[in-house]
Parts: sequence; C-alpha cells; structure tokens
Amino acid sequence: MSVESDLKKDGIEVTKQLDTLTINSLAHNISAKLCETFPEYELDQNELFIKLCRLNMYKAKMPEGMAEANYYYKNTSIYFNEHIADEDLEEFAVHECIHFLQEIKDKRNYLVRMGLCDYTEFKVYGLGLNEAAVQLMASKINGIPKEYVKYFGISFETISPSYYPLECCLVNELAYLVGEDVLFESTLKSNDNFKNTLTKLISPKSFMAIQNAIDDILFAEEDIIKLNNKISQIDDRNKKVDNMVQKIDELKNEIKLTFLRTQNLIVSSYFDNAFNQISTLEELENYRRKLYNFKDYLGYAEGYTFFNDYYVEKMAQLEHKYNVLENGGTETAIHVKTKKENKLVVLLKAIRRLFLHGNASQTEEND
Repeated sequence: MSVESDLKKDGIEVTKQLDTLTINSLAHNISAKLCETFPEYELDQNELFIKLCRLNMYKAKMPEGMAEANYYYKNTSIYFNEHIADEDLEEFAVHECIHFLQEIKDKRNYLVRMGLCDYTEFKVYGLGLNEAAVQLMASKINGIPKEYVKYFGISFETISPSYYPLECCLVNELAYLVGEDVLFESTLKSNDNFKNTLTKLISPKSFMAIQNAIDDILFAEEDIIKLNNKISQIDDRNKKVDNMVQKIDELKNEIKLTFLRTQNLIVSSYFDNAFNQISTLEELENYRRKLYNFKDYLGYAEGYTFFNDYYVEKMAQLEHKYNVLENGGTETAIHVKTKKENKLVVLLKAIRRLFLHGNASQTEEND
C-alpha cells in the first residue's frame, strides 16, 4: 500500500510542509535532550542531529481522537495535527523521532522491527508495549510531571496522563521490576535485552500474555475512537447509534478487566518466582521492600483487593521463610518465640496486620 493510500485510509490530509529551518531546529533540540536525559546510552548528539534532519515533516488535518502526530516509515515523514501551535511541535515530535531512530528495515525497505515491536509477515507483536515504552521516554525527555488520573474506572499516577496512560502504567510496572535502563535501552536500540531479562523473571508464557494484553488494550481504545467518530457524524439518535454506544461501553469494561488481569499476572508471575529464589535474610528483606513499593505503581479500581490479599499472603510466607533461614534451612525447625523477637519478623507481622485491617475496612465499606 502506498503512502498516499495509508494517509487517506487514516483520514490524514496534508496542508503544509515544514521548512528546513524548523526541521533543523527540532532535530537539534531533540537530539540534545535525548543525550541529556539518557547519558547512560552514550548517544552521539551530532550523529542523532544528522539523522533527524533527514526527516520530512508536515502539518495535516487529522480525524478527531487520532494521535496528534504520526510517523510514517515508508517515506520517513512525521505528520502533525494542523491545530498544534509551532511552539508546541517539539513536544509531539519527540515520540515520533524516537520511532524513526528505532526502525529496522530489510533490503526491500520493509519494516521488520521498531523497538520492542516485531513486524512479521502475518502479525505485529508488541505494538502496545513499544508505544508505551516510547511514550515513557518522551515524557521523561519533555519533563512531564506525575499526575493522578482515572481512565475506565482505573486510578493511578503517571507521567503520561494524555497518551497511552493505561499501557504506560503497565509498562512502568515492568520497568520497576527489571529496571528502566533495560527497558529504554531495548526500546531505543531495538534489541531483545528487555524481553530476555523479563522472560527469565516471569516465564515466556507470562511475557507473551502480558505483551498481547497490552496490544489488546491499545486496539480496543482505537476501536472506541473509531466508534465515537462515527457517532459524531450522525445527526439523529437512532438504533444504530445506540448499538455503537453499547459497544463502546462493552469495550471500556473489557479494557478495565484486561488491565486488572494483566496487572495481577505481572504481580504474581514476578513475585512468585522471586520468592522461590530467596536464600538469605538480605534477599528476603530486599524482596519484602520491592513488593511493598510496588503499590506505588498500581492501577486501582473500586473493589480491587488482589494486591492487598497477595501481600498479606506473602508476608505470612516470608515470616515462615525467615524462621527456616534462621534455623539453617530446616523446614521442620521449631520456632521458639522469645521476648526479644527479631525486628524483621516484628515488621513482617505488623505490615501483615496493617494490610489485613485495610482489607477488613474495605470489605465493610463495600458492604
């Protein structure tokens, strides 16, 4: 399919081509900020500038709800929504410039990989994962502050309140577990380090399930946008509109359920496996701290108790594992309670009681 056909299909109508001076200015600023924000990757600012200068950039009319900017690899071009002010172009260009730097093409100029996304002959894998990772990088480059948001009944804190927020929340949870450096290195350099590292920690099956679920959320959001655009073009409310409204409600509910199921899988697959690897008291304390701090990355919904329940269960298991490790690794060792009980055990019990009390209060509120 030609670029013209792609643009027409997506409802993009070019209105203006950006001049060389504007493109060079954007290329200079973005290459500098990339190097400043991610010094650990030892990027060459001059090399980045030369690459980004090669981009073609246009302003265009775009359908309501579509991304404010889009990168098309077939003609190495970025298309901006025409209502974006010139002084705001840089904010939207960052995400698309990262896509340009990510791309890997074959000899026939076909796209085979873009960051964490693989383009096979029959299916694309990891599109949502890659979009979220790129957006997290762009938000860091643009210095977007954290903000509490609520989408489809899910509340969370994010540095991407307007673009791919749910996907970014899940990918941010993964970044917390494996390290942002691993995530962003693979995102920018289009390699499998992130995938391989995460797979070892949660299993290949869990990785594929998480990757596919993030794609499902992305595609469902796109379907909602398309349906809303169709509804906006109909003057009178009729049965067809009612059916589309019902379909949107169903998609929103499915997004919510998919998000929560995926979040639960991230928690259980990682921390179940990590628990089995604990062999010292230091590792036990590091595990407890990492699990406790995970709460700051969660998306919460009304009636959501999975993480609290899981935490309480793991605190009890950690208490038992502590006793085993204290007694030389003997499972049948009898724990003799002393007046001066170990501080770590006291802490484990206190936190478990705190979470149990929280669950009880939540149950009363729901009743």
